[in-house]
Amino acid sequence: MSKTLPIVPMRSAVLFPGMSLPIAAARPQTLRGIEAALRDPSHRVFVVAQRDESEEVTPDGLYTIGTIATLSSVQRGLGGVRVALEGVERGIAMRVSTEDGYLVATVSEATELQPLDPKDPTFVALHREVRARAAELAKKRGLPDEAVDQMLEQIPEPGRLADLVAGYLEVPVVERQGLLEALAIEDRLRRVLIHVTRQIDVISAQEDIQSKVKEELGGRQREHYLREQLRAIQKELGQGEGGADDSLKELKAKLDTLPLPADARKEVDREWSRLSRLGNESMESQVARTYLETIAELPWGTRTDEHLDVQQAAKILDEDHFGLGDVKDRVLEFLAVHQLSKQEGKKGRILLFAGPPGVGKTSIAKSIARAMGRKYVRISLGGARDEADIRGHRRTYIGALPGRILQGMKQAGSKNPVFLLDEVDKLGMSHHGDPASALLEVLDPAQNDSFTDHYLAVPFDLSEVMFIATANFIQNIPGPLLDRMEVVDFAGYTEQEKLAIAKNYLVARQLEDNGLVADQLTLTDDAIREVISSYTREAGVRQLERELGRLARKVTRRIAAKEIERTTIDRGEVRPLLGRPRVHPEKAAREDQVGVSTGMYYTPAGGDIMFVEASPMRGKGDLILTGQLGDVMKESARAAWTYARAHADWLSIDDRGVEYDVHIHVPAGAIPKDGPSAGIAMATAMVSALSGRPARHDVAMTGEITLAGRILPIGGLKEKILGAVRAGITHFVIPKDNEADLEDLPTEVRNRVEVSAVETLAEALAITLRDTTLRDGRLFFGEARGGDGLQLAH
Repeated sequence: MSKTLPIVPMRSAVLFPGMSLPIAAARPQTLRGIEAALRDPSHRVFVVAQRDESEEVTPDGLYTIGTIATLSSVQRGLGGVRVALEGVERGIAMRVSTEDGYLVATVSEATELQPLDPKDPTFVALHREVRARAAELAKKRGLPDEAVDQMLEQIPEPGRLADLVAGYLEVPVVERQGLLEALAIEDRLRRVLIHVTRQIDVISAQEDIQSKVKEELGGRQREHYLREQLRAIQKELGQGEGGADDSLKELKAKLDTLPLPADARKEVDREWSRLSRLGNESMESQVARTYLETIAELPWGTRTDEHLDVQQAAKILDEDHFGLGDVKDRVLEFLAVHQLSKQEGKKGRILLFAGPPGVGKTSIAKSIARAMGRKYVRISLGGARDEADIRGHRRTYIGALPGRILQGMKQAGSKNPVFLLDEVDKLGMSHHGDPASALLEVLDPAQNDSFTDHYLAVPFDLSEVMFIATANFIQNIPGPLLDRMEVVDFAGYTEQEKLAIAKNYLVARQLEDNGLVADQLTLTDDAIREVISSYTREAGVRQLERELGRLARKVTRRIAAKEIERTTIDRGEVRPLLGRPRVHPEKAAREDQVGVSTGMYYTPAGGDIMFVEASPMRGKGDLILTGQLGDVMKESARAAWTYARAHADWLSIDDRGVEYDVHIHVPAGAIPKDGPSAGIAMATAMVSALSGRPARHDVAMTGEITLAGRILPIGGLKEKILGAVRAGITHFVIPKDNEADLEDLPTEVRNRVEVSAVETLAEALAITLRDTTLRDGRLFFGEARGGDGLQLAH
């Protein structure tokens, strides 16, 4: 049965049935509704929560479900009315309207949904758990145990219990309204239990925090009291004021003797003044003291005496490193310029050693420091992703420290060390900033005389530091940073150079590291070559040294077991000791084949050869590419395909041949490949397959091609030729523009190989295809060989 009742809107509260809620009403609309209810004998109103806390109330701003309540204890005052609302039952507003300046609602009773079986064990357990948890919450809030137990005993019904507990929960209005709208008693009990449990956990956590804070404060007060007593005892015994004050005096004396710039001196005086005012126990005093100790440990005026002699430097570089002639020449030029520039007060360039791993970049930097008589310090920048790694953290942060640059200077203990920035190409970037940008100031000779670390907050002079950076891939270095450095390229070692390095350096070092003397283990040249070719694949010598170390350990074990006293290892004894070979380099083909050419490639681990295979088949003139080829390599293949079809007449390709599908495959399909330098090899394999002319197996080729048949220059020529020579190739076809790069080849290699430099693809095909000559820009073939069923022209 519905009834029409005045509405009392609630802005930040929800009234539950069975609860009493005193309110102070002051809004005219609410006052009119209360007066209307008081004129009715039942004194009843419909109490409903607002959806927001706006001053003006509209029907749309009210929830639908509320509580029918009775007015009691009415007290009128200036500007409002204080009244107690006694919740009776839930109600649903079927219609809300305005009448005589206040809201009225047509309200019907909201029927609660009883559980199907009130004696169900699950429901009974839920009821008991809510009752127990409600008692626990009330006691944690400080209510007397007796009053809580008495109040809960008076409410046996589960629905009334849920309403009572919900009325005292400290939850937002939206969640309280949700509890009011839960008409199913079991659902209401579950929701109430969740809120009660959560509030118990919050109160327990607060109690735990308060307990810990009290313990900490008590411990600090006790420590302070004991320290004061210790000072008094020491004073009575005539022992001064303690070791802590003595260390502060030493710190002050050290700071006073430092040749600090004016800005740094001002900051040090300010921090010392703060430290003097603070007690030793305060956290701020520890921060200030750590800062001053950092200032005192930096080399503000300490320098290493430099005794640079270019001839002596050349001798040291030759002692420490075999080969690397171009690198040594460039380093000696740099040192000579540095020596003269220092005399004239000029600032020199910053070197960047770029090359594959293990070729001696870091050790060359150590040799430079030894040759100059300077301290050497190295920091690794690999994986640095935060500007603070370079510039440090501001002192406002707990545990703040200087950046890696100043930490390196502190480690060196000198104002003019050789400072190696290792792996500068592996700098990262994050939302904390770009460390590469922070390095711009460090590596700029015009700015680094006033480098400011965030922790130090005062300028520090880095102009006397010799910075040297290393990288594997210079293309990963941002342009502005790369522009501040002069690149010195480190190429990979040849097999002969690796042999000499192993004999002169690595074998002796591994014998010493593994407890052997020189006559206990002898390695023949053939044995070392076998290790180089079958167990390592690298541009440097790191893996080679590890494998030599494995050999030495095998021999050490046999000597320790008294099986042998000394041994000489030849090629045939390497495999029984090191196991099966782990590297299988390509070898030159044994005979000419139709549709198979030999290309060259270069990786950071060195150069090698690769085979390009082409096979025509009946189809529609499509090109099929396999072997995990990259986009650039695929474009080279398409350029070769277009060139072959466009010049089919003088390439002796039958007209029907260009209508065939051509499948190009580069073996080692699991390895991704890319780059334009395989253009000549792809064109040779394709023309060979379509014309039936075999490609020469003793010629390796490299060069980018264009649709017009021009040959463009490529990179990494030295490494490619060295890898091909290792595979047994002695004749090479290269771009004409790369002819000057042949000077980089070792003399023994230049004397062994034949190189043909070409400008057009026609010149290249005349060399790479068997029985082919070039006259007047056209190719002329000898007797053709048939292939794949094609009727080929001569």
